[in-house]
Amino acid sequence: MIVLAMLLAAAIAGQGLEERLTASAAPVGVTWVGYRVPMISTSRRLCCDGCRLETGGASSASTRVVLEPPRELLVLARFENRAITRVRTFTPDCDIDATGTTLVWLTGVTPTDSVAWLSSAVSSASATADARNRIIGPALSALAFQAGDPAAQALVGVARTNPNSRVRGQALFWTAQRAGDQALAAIGSAIDDDPETDVKKRAVFALSQMPADEGIPKLIEVARSHRNVEVRKQAFFWLGQSKDPRALAFLEEILLKR
Repeated sequence: MIVLAMLLAAAIAGQGLEERLTASAAPVGVTWVGYRVPMISTSRRLCCDGCRLETGGASSASTRVVLEPPRELLVLARFENRAITRVRTFTPDCDIDATGTTLVWLTGVTPTDSVAWLSSAVSSASATADARNRIIGPALSALAFQAGDPAAQALVGVARTNPNSRVRGQALFWTAQRAGDQALAAIGSAIDDDPETDVKKRAVFALSQMPADEGIPKLIEVARSHRNVEVRKQAFFWLGQSKDPRALAFLEEILLKR
């Protein structure tokens, strides 16, 4: 629950989400603008327990036990002098203290509008470390947790085509959080086709974050036959960390040269 007096802004006909967000922010000073969209089925809560909206750290998965999984995702954007400076995501049951902060809450935001705006936020932000931490990474995590194929497709698109290798690596990590055939295909494509070895290695790490039945067979395939030695080493490392019986059997096979 967000603790503050909120200003509600209804949908304005013919206005896109980016225009609504910017128009809702004050021309001078700081304004947070938020909206909610359906969330993928997951038991994870996105919280920073007891944190303040303006000064708190990044949201993370909470271990607090809840009776029912969250069904909505809250996306909040910070504007300073109408320029975006931060994106944050939460689930509705989080206790976020926004006392003293101006927050405009938008209604009538569609999932399609959300995907378009989050994608734009990723592509238009600079690829500096600060922007990756405060805008790009949180926007990618919002795409990862927003329900629907368009959000997944947008995330995969960033992983495949963003010109910055670090951003592609971030997108691969968040792609793995959704799992499924689409995620596995995107990660496999990065391992095979991305021109940067560092991105390939990040893709291997992303495989290690997927459900074992999806990630382990692909990790074994990469460790056995990938043409890049550094990528194979990375696959061996994460197989060794997995403690999966299939991984252990493969490592034993290699060690004993069966």
